Amino acid sequence: MTRRRRNEQRRRRNWRIGVGAVALLLAACAGFVYWIFAGSLPMLEGRLRVAGLDGPVEIGRDAAGVPTLRAGSRADLAQALGFLHGQERFFQMDLLRRAGAGELSALVGARALEVDKARRRHRFRSRAEAILANMPQDQRALLDAYVAGVNQGLATLSHAPFEYSLLRVSPAPWQAADTLLVVYAMYFDLQDSDGWSERRRALLDQALGPSLADFLYPNGNPHEAPIDGIMLPEVPMPETLSKAPAAGAPIEPPAPVKGSNSFAVSGSLTATGAAIVANDEHLGLRMPNIWYRARLVQTGTAESALDIAGTTLPGLPFVIAGSNTHIAWGFTNSYIATGDAVLLDPAPTNADYYLTPQGQKMLQTVTDQVCVAHGDCQDLAIEETVWGPVVARAADGRRIVWHWLAQDPNAIDFKGELALERAGSVREALDAAHQLALPDQNFVVGDAAGHIAWSIAGQVPRRVGLADGLPHSWADGTRGWQGYLAPEEVPEIVDPPGGRLWTANNRIVGGDALAKLGDAGYDQGDRARQIRDDLLAREHFAEADLLAIQLDDRATALVPWQKLLLAGLTAHQDTASLAAMLPYVRDWGVRAEPDSVGYRLVRGFESEAVTLLYAAYTAPIAKEAEKRQVIPHSTTWPAERLLTERPANLVPAPYKSWDEITLAVLDKLALAVQDEAGGDLARFTWGRQNHTGIHHPLSGAVPLLGRLTDPPDVGMAGDGMMPRVINPGFGASERLVVSPGHEASGIYEMPGGQAGAPLSPYYLAGHEDWVEGKPSPFLPGALRWRLVLEPG
Repeated sequence: MTRRRRNEQRRRRNWRIGVGAVALLLAACAGFVYWIFAGSLPMLEGRLRVAGLDGPVEIGRDAAGVPTLRAGSRADLAQALGFLHGQERFFQMDLLRRAGAGELSALVGARALEVDKARRRHRFRSRAEAILANMPQDQRALLDAYVAGVNQGLATLSHAPFEYSLLRVSPAPWQAADTLLVVYAMYFDLQDSDGWSERRRALLDQALGPSLADFLYPNGNPHEAPIDGIMLPEVPMPETLSKAPAAGAPIEPPAPVKGSNSFAVSGSLTATGAAIVANDEHLGLRMPNIWYRARLVQTGTAESALDIAGTTLPGLPFVIAGSNTHIAWGFTNSYIATGDAVLLDPAPTNADYYLTPQGQKMLQTVTDQVCVAHGDCQDLAIEETVWGPVVARAADGRRIVWHWLAQDPNAIDFKGELALERAGSVREALDAAHQLALPDQNFVVGDAAGHIAWSIAGQVPRRVGLADGLPHSWADGTRGWQGYLAPEEVPEIVDPPGGRLWTANNRIVGGDALAKLGDAGYDQGDRARQIRDDLLAREHFAEADLLAIQLDDRATALVPWQKLLLAGLTAHQDTASLAAMLPYVRDWGVRAEPDSVGYRLVRGFESEAVTLLYAAYTAPIAKEAEKRQVIPHSTTWPAERLLTERPANLVPAPYKSWDEITLAVLDKLALAVQDEAGGDLARFTWGRQNHTGIHHPLSGAVPLLGRLTDPPDVGMAGDGMMPRVINPGFGASERLVVSPGHEASGIYEMPGGQAGAPLSPYYLAGHEDWVEGKPSPFLPGALRWRLVLEPG
């Protein structure tokens, strides 16, 4: 054998060994990845001994993974629910507790550092510990059982949830304070945490004058649909620009309103005589879903028995919205006033002191530490007062403090939840709602006897001298909070004459009731008005009829904007790109359908016009606003009115006329068609812009993860100003329709499904029902898996 031949054989052998080694390495990596993901799967069947239980708990799951828990005590139900949350949703819970504490960067890195700094000044971990120290024994016992269950569920996994391997960190055990931090995370998500709305209004009053600021940020508008029918007077249009704005930097369109729809019909309008309640809560959408469905059944005597089904929030041991066979209830974010900006008056002789009605107080500085995963820690100085933390500086240099309901020592309390889940009537449910301590919500409830009601759930501050929505000094005692309204003072609407109730983050009441609740930026009312009209259009209801209202994608709020766009296109049809839009806009169909070009053009015109106008008018505060929202999420009525009436004296710089403004908006619209669709209008559909956009929090940072975790990103019907709310990554986080005592005919839809682990046998189960608006059962279905937890 020649040397050349031997070398050739050696090269081939080495090549085969190398290929084999690479294949073996790839197989090992694939096996390791599979082991990580498979190790996140929950225990579905068998028997398991668990310390702390008083008796056995049976957990039966249906094919979609929705569990029914059966136990002899409420504490055992809490522990078992914690076990399920810990197994299926621990990483999600971890994100929530860290969001509440301002500790996200310690898990996900520097990208969350600025968010952490803003949130850490509220020191909610310390506040949570203080609440725990004074928590009543019955609440603490239930909480401790839940916490034990969470950690037992986590420990039972063969591998920590896969996200921790991707982030190269280990999960920290769940603590009782973490459950309270989950509630604080919802305070951040649903309420103003630094008084920007009041601060913005003060800046605009100074920059534009009060009359123009009043007009651009009105308290009421003709779109509203309050249940009590009390309309607010229309804000007059200013006669002139008292201070002419100058051109400013571009601004972002308004973010989606964090809110929900909830409505009810009384038993007089149903075949069974029982009320029907519908609720769809609009929040950020991601994988897994924020909610976890469950049915909790406590066996025992008539006094102790419990059968409650609906929505749970991983991190908490309660059903948040649902039915207990006697009552059904839901929530929408209320947008009542729960915080006020306080201007701090420095003491005349010492800047380290400030004035209060009780005399001078020393400004306290607390040093906290914010740490970054795999990085350094840095000190954070937090200035605190008797009213809360310092969040900003006013134009005159005074400190601005945010006095917020969430900072109250009683901001979290579970007695209301415990009372609500056992309420047997609308009256008992209202009494329980007034004991709830949570981010204030519109509470809609109906009972098996056919009664329905609305009120505010949560504490309502008694605010004095603060009706104008501006920052004020509280130093002389004439302005401030004087405790909270007593339950009997909180407005209620019980059994309205028409047998219908509706809330959609809008103003619900007027007059004295509104004065008690205040206004933190109600939605302008388009959704509420459409829901009201849908309810009034029928005289008899079944569950499917209420689901149809939840899925209503008619764009009634945009009808005036379609007319404005049509007029603008007609005036400029000598431009070919604009003339081509005319037939689509004429026949737009008044629906937000995925394949509609006309709807996207109308919606794009409205969005571009509102953005252009508010960028122009608010230019004087552009520096102070930086990236903060200057477009009110509550109304587009001022822009609609300006473009309709076209007052020559209110044209903002740098524009010379309303024609010029209209043309500028049309040019932006034409440019969007060119950039996205190459000028092909037929491709410029609503579904290309409005899609599900549901992703795992890490899928954008980890290559290929989204293929395993994320559902298909499909075009969707709906939008923000109609009942069927959906924008990319935002929308109905659940849809439920249920009649107490008739849960078997109820409806429940949830994007993403139950599972948190992508290899779960029911991952994404039920997601398509949500996408298509197809009714799926409210109660869990037939038993598919059975797990028994036994006292150990």
